[in-house]
Amino acid sequence: MFKTLITAAALAALAGSPAAAQSGQAGSHNPAIKDGAPHATAAPARGANSFTAAQARGRFAKAGYTGLSGLNKQDGLWQGTATKGGRRATVMLDYKGNVTAR
Repeated sequence: MFKTLITAAALAALAGSPAAAQSGQAGSHNPAIKDGAPHATAAPARGANSFTAAQARGRFAKAGYTGLSGLNKQDGLWQGTATKGGRRATVMLDYKGNVTAR
């Protein structure tokens, strides 16, 4: 009886722990499966960027941005100004292909 009670208590403790119910991370910088679509993240990842200007324009267009202007590469990030949903914003593309706007 005592052994059953201990086992039940241990199972109840595990069921309520965060480790038992793991879910995917939204906006992860390191997804398990890369689908090729541009991801919107809160902050761009810093690193050496090997995208060409044409590829960067394509990624911004794929993310729904139009009227891209002032595109340049600074500190490993492609940056420019573009419009999406009627709002003008500064857009950035990091080396992982993530699009960020502010």
